[in-house]
Amino acid sequence: MSFTLELGASAPDFSLKATDGQTYSLDSFATAKALVIFFTCNHCPFVVGSDEVTRQTAEKYRELGVAFAGINANSETTHPDDSYGHMVKRMEEQNFPWLYLRDDTQETARAYGALRTPHFFVFDQDRKLVYTGRGVDNPRETAKMTVNDLDNALSQLLAGQAITTPLTNPIGCNVKWDGQDAHWMPSEACDLV
Repeated sequence: MSFTLELGASAPDFSLKATDGQTYSLDSFATAKALVIFFTCNHCPFVVGSDEVTRQTAEKYRELGVAFAGINANSETTHPDDSYGHMVKRMEEQNFPWLYLRDDTQETARAYGALRTPHFFVFDQDRKLVYTGRGVDNPRETAKMTVNDLDNALSQLLAGQAITTPLTNPIGCNVKWDGQDAHWMPSEACDLV
């Protein structure tokens, strides 16, 4: 079995606290036509560089029944800026159109096989994985991006079409695993394509 969730797999459940103080699970999104789970954080230049494009995509598809949930699984020991308190502050400043969840134990990140920040997982109405990888092809400098893979996947999914590019490599900083060097990756983690 590969480290990262494979296409067609069911979304792993979770129980995570959001910056609004509430705890959410997969059932919290039961009415959504599609669900985008993405691993993100407070500081990564690839996240910060692409947040506004992700915001535009989330706002575009929210009216069409797509829910977005960002999960920060980074170790606050490795990167103190990724603490829950800093997440709350960032949400207050940015007012992102998604729930921002904290994965303190990193169990959810392991269940999904999150590789980088950001790393997107798109699930259909049955919560089967139909797309995973990057949001855009240049998340650090979106002025230079040429493709928005996340937007393309959602557009095709909602149109009932096959997703032409269901798998891409996420582009960003690696997840900061607790007790490990900041650049450590699990041995079973690998490129998706």
